[in-house]
Amino acid sequence: MAENTVNPYKNLQSTKKTQVALMFNNIAKRYDFLNHFLSLGIDKLWRSRTVSMLKGHPIDKLLDIATGTGDLAIAALRLKPRKIVGVDISAGMLKIGKEKIKKRNLEDIIVLKEGDSEHLEFPENYFDAVTSAFGVRNFENLDA
Repeated sequence: MAENTVNPYKNLQSTKKTQVALMFNNIAKRYDFLNHFLSLGIDKLWRSRTVSMLKGHPIDKLLDIATGTGDLAIAALRLKPRKIVGVDISAGMLKIGKEKIKKRNLEDIIVLKEGDSEHLEFPENYFDAVTSAFGVRNFENLDA
């Protein structure tokens, strides 16, 4: 591991990516509350601004990397895309997100998949836009 890499668990001898997945699996049930509470609700404003930045661009398919519990994917519905795919390495976070999507009956538009942002399995130029709300801070290899 690189010396400048910040890992959630200093005592674990595993990659940052593995530790990040473990950390988010451990906090998944409390994540939405913590995110809203600790940011004083500003996280909602940031997501809204992200979506606003895409207005005026034709968005048929959108990819949300490090989608977590899917809040940005859900907010992106304002763009009226045909399909939104959210990808995250945390199965626990995706489980919560899938429950939200099912509860809102959005399964025909939003699909959440477990996956690694460094190794996406989509053809080049498949998506019209790519978003990532808070995931960049947790990427192991930002260049990839």
